[in-house]
Amino acid sequence: MNTNKFGKQGWTPERLGNLSGKTYLITGTTSGTGFEATRILLSKGAKVVMLNRNGKKAEDTITALKQKLGNNIDVSNIRMDLAEQASVKAAAAEVLEKVTRIDALMCNAAIAQVPTQKITVDGWESQMGVNYFGHFTLQALLYPLIEKSKGRIVTVGSMGYDMGIKAIKFDDLNWDKDYTGNNAYSQSKLAQIMTIYELQDRLEKAGKTAVKAYACHPGSSRTNLINTSGSLMMRAIFGLMKLSPLTQPAENGAYPELMCATEENLDQKAFYGPTGRNNWVGPVGAHHIEPHAKDKAVAKRLWDLSEKETGVKWAF
Repeated sequence: MNTNKFGKQGWTPERLGNLSGKTYLITGTTSGTGFEATRILLSKGAKVVMLNRNGKKAEDTITALKQKLGNNIDVSNIRMDLAEQASVKAAAAEVLEKVTRIDALMCNAAIAQVPTQKITVDGWESQMGVNYFGHFTLQALLYPLIEKSKGRIVTVGSMGYDMGIKAIKFDDLNWDKDYTGNNAYSQSKLAQIMTIYELQDRLEKAGKTAVKAYACHPGSSRTNLINTSGSLMMRAIFGLMKLSPLTQPAENGAYPELMCATEENLDQKAFYGPTGRNNWVGPVGAHHIEPHAKDKAVAKRLWDLSEKETGVKWAF
């Protein structure tokens, strides 16, 4: 059992000081952990730029945040659909035009357990397209400003990286054979996490150590993730789970990404999330990650493939 460097309670937002002058970009903030992370950062005086595909929901979110926190908060939305590379590229260009610094890019948005195979306009299985390729492109395009800001990239993974398939199916990335929502989701989350550790190595090699990259996960939080994209059966199962002690409020699910975005002297090589039962709930801190998530040969192959697939090169 790891001893938590933040004590018995683990990391909580009480550790946050005044964040005025800092700017955070967060994908997927209209509900769940993304909403809670946005609310907490704004309450500490930070500026938050939200990246969401649904303009109406984003407007309603800003209204709700102003009702909670007052009209002086610095919050805005840039429209971005992670399922479309053209939309991600346009949003990144808009960010670079409007935003002068990025203290952390928090890759929080996700779709999960899509019941039948769907292919994005760019030709990828939808969960891989949204969760992985969408964020890969966004990170690469915003990297120069993140570097200039000595900022961070935070990827919100999932314990799903260790469920279902524990590999990247290079020979059938889109699951044309044997598609299941769970396996495709697991692969997308594994890809996201692997690429963060690969990014760390590449930053180190390029001597760009001012930029930090972290992988975390929210545990089992009561959010709308499964309701939004999951099958009826998955929604029913998760509906029952929400009533059990195996889940925690969405606010707690936001703690790992908030910690990775703000806390000084965190070990980049660690994996962060709840440290209680099955890493689903409990005090937030560093915990074990399975070796397949740090397989160097697979990570390198995935990175090279991703640059080729997206047509986006990182400018180290």
